[in-house]
Amino acid sequence: MREVARSFHRKALGNGRKTSFWFDSWFDRGALIHILGERGFVDLGIRRDATVEEAFMISRRRTRHRSPVLIEIEAELMRVKQRLRQDVEDVSLWRQKAGFKEKFSTHETWSLLRRVGEHCAWSKGIWFPQATPKYAFVTWLAARNRLSTMDRVSNWTQGVDEVCVLCKTEMETRSHLFFSCSYSSQVWEFLTKGILGDDYSSDWSAIIAIVADGRFEKKKQFCLPYAFQASVHAIWRERNRIRHEEKPKPIAVVKKLVDKGIRNKLSLLRTRD
Repeated sequence: MREVARSFHRKALGNGRKTSFWFDSWFDRGALIHILGERGFVDLGIRRDATVEEAFMISRRRTRHRSPVLIEIEAELMRVKQRLRQDVEDVSLWRQKAGFKEKFSTHETWSLLRRVGEHCAWSKGIWFPQATPKYAFVTWLAARNRLSTMDRVSNWTQGVDEVCVLCKTEMETRSHLFFSCSYSSQVWEFLTKGILGDDYSSDWSAIIAIVADGRFEKKKQFCLPYAFQASVHAIWRERNRIRHEEKPKPIAVVKKLVDKGIRNKLSLLRTRD
């Protein structure tokens, strides 16, 4: 990280009074301490805490170096000495997209430091202003296939029962739970068949694509992603209850609870408008 930080700052010399000869990046190739190491103090005869101005003011005998690097540095020092201007202060420069500038920009620095990943097509269907955080979080885990579904658990724990506890017929996977399962598909169909019409699907990949598409009018564009998240959260919660040997709720009760939660959210949003 230090190497990265060093690449973002350099000094433009004026009189050399506020620039460290060894530790600031005023030399084209970077800070001299990183080029020559501490041995450079002896090779150049310049003390560790010297400024650029002080380095040129001291009387030192030029040595006939054998190292090509030292020969190059000595030649550059002579050129720099001729360019120093006593009436001009040294200036700190900060790396930006268009090169080094005098003004530091947090935004520019962050833009250069961060890794730009691939665009996530489904993010708009999960992270939106009116989302309920706990619903969005569980749905985000599901979208990344990071929920502890039994097909994944079986990869690190042998002998576990992989059968879905909701339908008791097929292996529990992310795509099965949401919403190919005969149990969960009833909840999903009850909530969204009227919204989606001919676009209705219980296939996970198709649902993700539809939810993130953004082609519906404003009210539906909220209701669909919110119903999706509420359904995912409710199904996952019910699944966990049964896995922990609690008595399963009737499907009609689950439908009613999720539907009521969505209606309450809509009522709350209306009162805020």
